[in-house]
Amino acid sequence: MESVSTPTQTLPDTGTRPETTDQTGDDSPKMFHYVRKAKIAESAVLGTHVVALCGEVFPVTRAPKPGSPVCPECKRIYDGLPPGGDDD
Repeated sequence: MESVSTPTQTLPDTGTRPETTDQTGDDSPKMFHYVRKAKIAESAVLGTHVVALCGEVFPVTRAPKPGSPVCPECKRIYDGLPPGGDDD
């Protein structure tokens, strides 16, 4: 049986975080979306789908780098949210 290594990452302590929806098979992400941080690890480990603030549904496949393009609808919604913690 062949062993499969999965990369790990440290998740920042924020309420939401941008993630990609690159569904084209292209290696470079087209746009990142804001999703609940509690769902990011679950999606990365179990392969479940997450729902972005804008309603986009996708599995977490990669983390954004500084300066990555962010979905304008997710950003608009996120900027309108009241400050607070991520309770779920």
